[in-house]
Formats: sequence, structure tokens, C-alpha cells
Amino acid sequence: LVDLREDIFAAIAHEYRELASQLGIDTVHALPVVAPSGDNVGQRSARMPWYQGPCLLELLEAAEPGMAQSSHFRMPVQWVNRPDASFRGYAGTVCDGRVNVGDEIVVQPAMRRARIERIVTANGDLPHAVSGQAVTLTLDREVDVSRGDVIAEAAHPAPVADQFAAHVLWMGDEPLLPHRAYWLKIGSRTVNARVTSIKHKVDVNTQAELAARRLELNEVGYCNLDVDHAIPFECYEDSRPLGGFILIDRQTNATVACGMLDFALRRAANVHWQHTDVDKEARSVSKGQQARCLWFTGLSGAGKSTIANLVERRLHALGFHTYMLDGDNLRHGLNNDLGFTPEARVENVRRVAEVAHLMVDAGLIVLVCVISPFQSERRFARSLFDGDEFLEVFVDTTLEECERRDSKGLYRKARAGEILNFTGIDSPYEAPEQAELHLRTAGLRPEQLAEQVVEQLLSGQGT
Repeated sequence: LVDLREDIFAAIAHEYRELASQLGIDTVHALPVVAPSGDNVGQRSARMPWYQGPCLLELLEAAEPGMAQSSHFRMPVQWVNRPDASFRGYAGTVCDGRVNVGDEIVVQPAMRRARIERIVTANGDLPHAVSGQAVTLTLDREVDVSRGDVIAEAAHPAPVADQFAAHVLWMGDEPLLPHRAYWLKIGSRTVNARVTSIKHKVDVNTQAELAARRLELNEVGYCNLDVDHAIPFECYEDSRPLGGFILIDRQTNATVACGMLDFALRRAANVHWQHTDVDKEARSVSKGQQARCLWFTGLSGAGKSTIANLVERRLHALGFHTYMLDGDNLRHGLNNDLGFTPEARVENVRRVAEVAHLMVDAGLIVLVCVISPFQSERRFARSLFDGDEFLEVFVDTTLEECERRDSKGLYRKARAGEILNFTGIDSPYEAPEQAELHLRTAGLRPEQLAEQVVEQLLSGQGT
């Protein structure tokens, strides 16, 4: 299309070399090829005498495959092999380094030590194994090892952390919103994860760093990640198997992102959970109740706060220790810096859920009234609580009825375009699929609905 012009090729090659320099790529080979006619693909082209370099096939045959790799032994455990009581092995592929029979190893993240007793393969035992080999390791003592653990060289274990800086390529149709919960798969381990902040997104053409609150399809961002417990890892530059990860949507199981770990955040090592002698159980016993979180969700105007207020009055009269967290009230203080965009709604629910979790830890029965329109955020809230501590209460009222009750005039303003991102109008509400209590409000008074909630709660209090 450009008449095989040398100056055009030189300009394109120059642009690629500049981009490679920005990305930290040291070596770049530029070839002028015409694929349909095979010019410079299998042999040098007579139509481009100005090009004196190798053809594509020659270059590929001479290229040395490169792979980021740590020099220290690492093997993620893919499977615990126990065919009978006489054999227990740990199967996986050595991703970095070398291991020998007799070497001392450590199982991470628990840091349990042992020595390699055997290196078993389908073709017999080996004296050693190196990167790329699939093997089963047996140890000289009983050690608790599970899928997802990493067996590492004892003298040089992998770093362990639960907060990271990472590059993320977003591949989901829905945008990446900070604080939304996903599954993170790294090696053979899958953990709960959240992107806590997007530091910037990257312009793929100029490599410029741009401010961003979300990532859309095919955008690349530099983010902070938080996982629910510490994991062994390597930075991607040193080890692709232990530095590369994917993010998975917890509802659809779709892979929505891939990423590269850069480093562990310093606060991951500096902040530790402080043990207290008086725990949740002791606080609950002193109050004579089981701590619970009643999470009321539904459209604006559905009656969440009205019903929760009646429930709290009834529980207080029965001698229970309670507290009510109302979404509107919290936006006057704790959440007064948040708007109503999808990103702000995610953060709003996260903060409320964390406060409710602290109140349950204090032994209280806490009643939360927030629209919480997204299933993913309600799942995150539920994940903070143990067993049956969390009761989701779906206050199911039709949109038409909510608009009829519109004492604050919010729906009218939303219909007129004066309020944007209003749930039920121009922002979706994802109804609960498996709420512990489904309150269908049609034809029932708030007092009757509140009594249903009290009965459900008391049935779990041993009352």
C-alpha cells in the first residue's frame, strides 16, 4: 500500500523503538514484510534491496526464548496426591529454580518446614527437578499442605503479603469499580480480592498516566489490590507464574481482568491485627444475645427505615441491645463525601458494611437500611460476617408504589432529569435472589412486616 518505501518503514520502526524504550524493552527487531506475497517472511525480498537484515523465519529460528524466572525454587501445589494411606505427595509444576532430594523446603504461607524425600514422576523417581517439570514431591514428615500453597526453598522463601500494587488490563463488559469484590487467581490459589484504588490509567498510545476512577473495556490501569489473606508471590518481572494473575467475576465466573503484580504495599507488612482478650462471644454473652446484622435492602421509599425502626423499638422493649444504621443519616457524616455514581455506591456500601461488622463484633444487633442496589456489594457485606450472623431482608415494593409514596420528591426530580443515577429510574436495582426474609409489602401494614422480621430474628436467638 505504500510502494515498499524505505522512509515509511524507517519512520514506523522508529516509533516502535521509542515505545519499546518507554516500556523497558531492550531489544526490538523491525522487519518490513508483505504477508500476502511472502516478502521477507520465508526468504529475503528482491523487491526491498534496501533491507539487509534477516527474514522473519531466520529471526525466529535464531531467537532465544526469554522467561522471567526467579533463581530460587518455587512450586505451586496443584493437587494433593493420596491414593492410599501409604502415600502422600504434592503434585505441581516447578515454576522457578531447582529442587533436589534432601533439600529443606518451606510450605507457604504457613511457613511449615520439611525436607524433600522423593521426587516422583510417571517415569520413575528423579534426583532433582528444574523449572518446567511436572512432578510429585513427598516430604520427610507430615505437613499440612493444600492446593494453592507454594513449596519454596527454605533459605529463600517467596515474599508473602495481602496488599499489592499491580498493572491491570480490564476485559469485562461492565467497568472495574474500586472496592467491588472479585476472585483473584494466582498460580493454583484463588482468593477474594478488591481493587482498593486506581492510581492512574495508561494511555496505550502515548504511555501517559491519566486520572481515572474506573477502568472500561480494554483499558490498562495501575491499581492497589487487597486480598482477604496473605499469599506467597513474586513480582511479575522476576516470576510470571507467581506474579501474573486474573480477576474473576464472582457472579458469572467470567475472567474480567489479567494483571501483573509489581510489589507488596508497605502497609501490608506494617499493619497487624491486634488481639483483644474480650472478644465478640464474650460481649454477646454479657448482653444475653447473639450478635446479628439485619441488612434491609430495597428501592428508595420501599419502607426499609420505617420497618427497621419498628423492629428496633420491639427489640429494645424485649431488652435486646441494638443500633440502627440508616443510609440517609450516614450520608450526613461518615459518607458525606460520596455521591451517587456507581463507584460511590460501591464505596458507600463498603463503609456501611465495615461499620456494621464492628458493631456485630461489639455484640450488638445492628439494623442496616441502605438501598445497596448491586448484588456484588451485598455479597461483600455478607462475607464479613460469620455463619448465620447476616440476615438479608428484601423489602419488596413496586416502583409505582415507591413513586406514589414519594414524600421527598426524589422520584419526580429523577424523572425530570434533575437527579442523575437514581436507583430504579436511570440506575439499576438488582433484586436479591436468596434473601433470608422477603417482605412483600403489598396489602400489609409496616407493623405486620416488622413482626415478621422480629419472629425470624428471635427464632435464631434461642428465644
